[in-house]
Amino acid sequence: MPDQQPGVLFVVATPIGNLGDFSARAVETLNGADFIAAEDTRVTLKLLSRFGVKKQLISYYEHNRKESGGKILQRILSGESCALVTDAGTPGISDPGEDLIGICADAGIEIISIPGPCAAVAAVAISGLPAGRFVFEGFLSTARKSRFEHLNELVSEKRTMVFYEAPHKLMRTLVDMLAAFGDRRVSISRELTKLHEETLRTTLSEAIAHFEHKPPRGEFVLVIGGASVKQPTEMDMEKAVADAKTLIGDGLSAKDAVKRISLETGLPKNMLYNAVVK
Repeated sequence: MPDQQPGVLFVVATPIGNLGDFSARAVETLNGADFIAAEDTRVTLKLLSRFGVKKQLISYYEHNRKESGGKILQRILSGESCALVTDAGTPGISDPGEDLIGICADAGIEIISIPGPCAAVAAVAISGLPAGRFVFEGFLSTARKSRFEHLNELVSEKRTMVFYEAPHKLMRTLVDMLAAFGDRRVSISRELTKLHEETLRTTLSEAIAHFEHKPPRGEFVLVIGGASVKQPTEMDMEKAVADAKTLIGDGLSAKDAVKRISLETGLPKNMLYNAVVK
């Protein structure tokens, strides 16, 4: 008897608000799968009911992903096909589906994307900021130290940056971004594709003032302008070198001093280091 051929994992994007964005191919895929792995079965059941899909639902979310992921993998290896969905958007993007996709890839299972809505891409497209190159940063940590480490790593990032944020944490995030990045351009989209969709194109300081008078509601996508690219003047370099030497005099190594000044000024580390050691 021939060995059982493994099934397929379908990664199916779901609407981020407007059910009209769910594609005919996505409906066909759900109907054709043997079972569906869902972040919240209650949310997915509403979607299935809307499109007349009747399939077994398996719960797969943040707190059961290790146990449930192993069971799903075994079913696929035994020949069943699985459609992976999240509550809204594309599975695997700031979503526990990333783990299931990873273990299936490691097991050599065929993985097929059924593309569709993604809040990050939708927000970048209407932000008015450079969209040729952008970097997705997801949610910031709630731990203060981790948040600032994350933001400080991005001070010199020249590409447009994309973050997700919940309404109750939005003000804190804007304040922390202003402290780390300075007063950058920002596009803030809320409730994308829903009835109260809104995009605010402004600066970080003006956004803080806006939400002080209008409490945040809904889920947010923040699109932040990257660091400006400027050629250092002789005066810029002289001051940066002097500041680095002061830090070295205070006990920092040349490498650490240059790294800190580079983050603060945006000057290239190699150029600054060569100037300091001379």
